[in-house]
Amino acid sequence: MRYRVLILFFLGLFAAFSSWAAPSQQRFSDWQVTCNNQNFCVARNTGEHQGLVMTLARSAGAKTDATLRINLGGVNTSTARIAPIAPRLLLDGKLLPLTGNNWSITPQRLITSHPATISDFLQTIQNAQAITLQNGEGIISLVGLKAALLFIDAQQKRVGSETAWIDKGTSPPLSVPPAPALKEVALVNPTPTPLTREELDDLLDYANWRMGNTQCSLDPARREVRVTALTDDKALLMIGCEAGAYNTVDLAWLISREKPYVARAIKLRLPFKPGSGDDELELMNVGFDTKTRELTTLAKGRGLADCGTQTRWRFDGQRFRLVRYAEEPSCDNWHGPDAWPTLWITR
Repeated sequence: MRYRVLILFFLGLFAAFSSWAAPSQQRFSDWQVTCNNQNFCVARNTGEHQGLVMTLARSAGAKTDATLRINLGGVNTSTARIAPIAPRLLLDGKLLPLTGNNWSITPQRLITSHPATISDFLQTIQNAQAITLQNGEGIISLVGLKAALLFIDAQQKRVGSETAWIDKGTSPPLSVPPAPALKEVALVNPTPTPLTREELDDLLDYANWRMGNTQCSLDPARREVRVTALTDDKALLMIGCEAGAYNTVDLAWLISREKPYVARAIKLRLPFKPGSGDDELELMNVGFDTKTRELTTLAKGRGLADCGTQTRWRFDGQRFRLVRYAEEPSCDNWHGPDAWPTLWITR
């Protein structure tokens, strides 16, 4: 009965998003689910897993593109001398059967992208309590897994279809809507004329004036000033303003490359509402990737950088537009910023 109620709730929740996918990140007991604007969903166990994590990823659409993997690892964690995990996995205290020949197995990882193997495995474990390691640490809590799978089915509109993981039906795979069209942010002026020495010196003088007329708590001697050519007629100016233990709040301006300088403060606004409810993003640990020509931010949840928010922005000629947003709310020593789940992607 509980899951029938959840089905009705999720169907009502997602009925409004027929033409586009609303990014979503939800927690169900010990499981976290992230679905991005392409309805690509990733779920994993969180919390006190001691480095043993199961991750499920599934794309939207009629194809059953999915991956299931179990890893032993973590940020700055060495597993080189640990015995292989596959033969030591226990399901509620009993050896966990791995049926079929469609698993790729290495000492610290099991992975499969075979649809039937994934479905059978989920059927086996979804009503259990935990997967543990025999003669070793590590626990995958399964509390919340079933609700997490149902959330993915509802987000991708699979409930009642043959491709659903929970509450399968008779609707054919083609009844499942495809992924929404991938948005594009065109790159303007990808190879701008580099700043001359004279331009750089003048812009740095302007930056020093700007820094002296801006209220910042960071000691002036520690305020890093960076200037780079953004287009042939605009430069990007970034100044460190506030600093904590592992994050620096920056200020940034678009500035003309010719005098008299005209500067406009950069504001980063998300095209969706994140979990915090605030769609204006603070410029945290700002950088500029000269290869991709993208502005980057990284807000660390703690010094280990195993949780937080990472974004990338591309200049379209008028403003910076979001091209990638990744967020990891669970500070559980699992992975670093480049592996955090995405809520927004573009091409």
